Amino acid sequence: MILTGTIPRDFGNLSFLVSLDLRNNNFHGNLPQEMVHLRRLKFLKLSFNKFRGEIPSWFGFLHQLQVLNLKNNSFTGFIPPSLSNASRLETLVISANLLEGNIPDEIGNLHNLNLLFMEHNQLTGSIPFTIFNISRIKVIAFSYNRLSGDLPNGLCNDLPILKRLRLSGNKIHGHMPKSLSNCSQLQILSLSENDFDGPIHSEIGRLSNLQTLDIASNHFTGILPPAISNASRLETLEISANLLEGNIPEEIGNLQNLKYLYTEHNQLTGSIPFTIFNISRIEVIAFTNNSLSGNLPNDLCNRLPLLKWLLLSRNKIHGHMPISLSNCSQLQILSLSENEFDGPIHSEIGRLSNLQILYLGYNHFTGIIPQEIRNLVNLVELGMERNQITGSIPISIFNISSLQIILLRENNLKGSLPREIGNLTKMQVLFLGENRFTGEIPKEIGNLVELKELSLEFNSFSGSIPMEIFNISRLRAIGLSANNLSGTIPPNIGSTLPNIEQLIMHTLTNLVGTIPHSISNCSKLTRLELSNNKLTGMISNSLGYLTHLNFLSLQGNNLTSDSFLSILTSLTNCRNLTSLLLSSNPLNGMIPVSVGNFSKSLVKFYAAACNINGQIPNEVGNLSSLLDLDLSDNNFIGSIPTSIHNLRNLQGMSFPYNKLTGFIGDHICKLQHLTEIDLGENQLSGSLPNCLGNVTSLRKINMDFNKLSSNIPTSLGNLKDLIELDLSSNNMVGSLPPEIGYLKAVNDMDLSMNQFTNGIPREIGGLQNLMDLYLEHNKLQGSIPVSMSNMVGLEFLDISHNNISGIIPMSLEKLQYLEYFNVSFNKLHGEIPSGGPFKSLSSQFFINNEALCGLSRFIVPPCPTSSTHRSNRKKLLVLFLLLGITLVFVPITC
Repeated sequence: MILTGTIPRDFGNLSFLVSLDLRNNNFHGNLPQEMVHLRRLKFLKLSFNKFRGEIPSWFGFLHQLQVLNLKNNSFTGFIPPSLSNASRLETLVISANLLEGNIPDEIGNLHNLNLLFMEHNQLTGSIPFTIFNISRIKVIAFSYNRLSGDLPNGLCNDLPILKRLRLSGNKIHGHMPKSLSNCSQLQILSLSENDFDGPIHSEIGRLSNLQTLDIASNHFTGILPPAISNASRLETLEISANLLEGNIPEEIGNLQNLKYLYTEHNQLTGSIPFTIFNISRIEVIAFTNNSLSGNLPNDLCNRLPLLKWLLLSRNKIHGHMPISLSNCSQLQILSLSENEFDGPIHSEIGRLSNLQILYLGYNHFTGIIPQEIRNLVNLVELGMERNQITGSIPISIFNISSLQIILLRENNLKGSLPREIGNLTKMQVLFLGENRFTGEIPKEIGNLVELKELSLEFNSFSGSIPMEIFNISRLRAIGLSANNLSGTIPPNIGSTLPNIEQLIMHTLTNLVGTIPHSISNCSKLTRLELSNNKLTGMISNSLGYLTHLNFLSLQGNNLTSDSFLSILTSLTNCRNLTSLLLSSNPLNGMIPVSVGNFSKSLVKFYAAACNINGQIPNEVGNLSSLLDLDLSDNNFIGSIPTSIHNLRNLQGMSFPYNKLTGFIGDHICKLQHLTEIDLGENQLSGSLPNCLGNVTSLRKINMDFNKLSSNIPTSLGNLKDLIELDLSSNNMVGSLPPEIGYLKAVNDMDLSMNQFTNGIPREIGGLQNLMDLYLEHNKLQGSIPVSMSNMVGLEFLDISHNNISGIIPMSLEKLQYLEYFNVSFNKLHGEIPSGGPFKSLSSQFFINNEALCGLSRFIVPPCPTSSTHRSNRKKLLVLFLLLGITLVFVPITC
């Protein structure tokens, strides 16, 4: 029977009361002041009630009190220092209340104290060092408060019988005291979830009675000392979530009493010592998220009869899955995901009849899913995603009624989904995306009434979208994208999917109809992707009611809006919106000034090819978090708003294929994070801003087909990371600056169709990453720089229609990747190179020059041959010889 009510004041009249035990009832209210008269009281146990108020200071007057247990109530306020006056107190338990403030120093005066529990409160400050002088204390338990400070170096010098030290879940910092090894009776040491740092001292191995060592979730560094293996009674070793490095010592295998071994989330390296797999009592081996390598022993499970959990995910372990795993007959969790395992998934895995969780994802497993998996009748979670698994899903899997999670995405699975999928009525997560499944999605999928997440995207499913999917009311996420599916979005979706958070149905073969008005009732929706379909009709302003929406993509449909684009105004109510993608829809209107009221969290706004007209409103400058702005291929007029300089985080600015006029102002240069600026095919005039070279984050500049009329600023040479530069089809003048040779990263450069004069700077030869260079239709003079033979990545070079003179350097034959080389309509002379890439070039690339010569296939005159020169040299030599003989014979005839 559970008692309720309050303690009556008359209790104070029970002056001979020695023991009061009201545990596990429903008492409430404050403890009455009259209880101070219970001077003979030795045992007061009030745990698991609903008492409130402060802990009475008058407890200090109960001088006979030996046990005070107030656990699991609602006491508030501070711990009264007067408690220390109850000098015979042996047990003090005040855990699981709402106490705050410091632990009084006076607690250290309770020299008879054996058990001290203050866990699960809101206590702050340091632990009084006086407590560590209570020589009779056996248990100190302060876990899950807000205690700070460090521990004294001499912590265990006066604690000869301490058995349990529990300090987890606080903010205690500093090193682990070496003196802990003096607590020779210590059985449990729990320091987890604090801010300890420094090494794990080898002295910890001297704690011969230690059974539990839990120091997880701190900042311990260094190695795991081999001496820890001297703590031979250790049953639990929990050192996860630290900064430990180095190898796991072989000596860990000597801990033959070990049951639970957790070293997860560290930086451990090397192989797992095989000695660990000889600890016959071990139940949990957990090494997740380290940098462990090597392989697993073939006989891994031959001596592990009690192993229940084997957690090795997120390492670099390789090799095959050991066949002996089937000998771990008690195994419940096997997690090998995110490693480098390869080979087949052995059929022997079907012998693990107690297995509940099997994670093999993110490896290199090949072959098929073995039929024997049907024997895992207790399986709840199955993960084999991102491997190279082939074949079909064994139909027997769909008879494992306990299954709640199936993760098979990103494999090479094929075949169809059987109707038996409807047997998995406990299924909550089904991920089959990015495979090669075909056929129709069976309507029996609607039987999965517990389903929360469904991912079938990027397959080849065909037929109609089963409307039964939209009746699974617990669904939070639906992914059907990139399939050959047809159908419509049901008009009552707002009532049938009240919990939907993500609806992802882009790139379907024939998704038609309108976006239902009722979708605005899906109030939890955060992500709506319907792009690249055949949706029609007006985009309903009711989408603005989706206040949790953060990603909206309607691109590539045939959706419309009114002339005021009021959909944009309504979406300003979505204060969490980060991405708004509307491109390639005939919106046919003007962007309203209300666009400036969009969520400050908006980072992407795409409205390309929407037939939008009018000016870009100045208010766009209010979108201070914007990273990408794409308004290309519309009918915008007027100038680029000066407020654009307020978009200090902008990385992509894409306004090509519009009718923008005016100058490109210096305000563009305030966008210091800009990586891409594309203003091509507009009617912009004036100069290219000289300060553009100060935007050193730029990777792409496209200003083609405008009316720019300046020089190329020498400051562009500062853009060391620029990959693409297109200034073609303008009226730019002057010389090509030598600084152009500083653009070492550039791949594509198009300066054609301008009025550039003078020579090609020899510095251009330093552009070894350049693949495409267009200089045609300018007024360039001088010769082709020999340094261009150093442009080893060059594939396309067009310098036609200029006034280039001189010869074509023979050294250009070294350009082994050159596929296109056009020097037509210049003033070149001399021999056309015929080796290297010139072997396959057309004669059209050399026409209309001054005096080129070479092979006949270039349709130019032959060059003077070297044999003619050799014949002339022979004639001269004969003449000189004859003259010499004549001179010799003249004196003899005389």
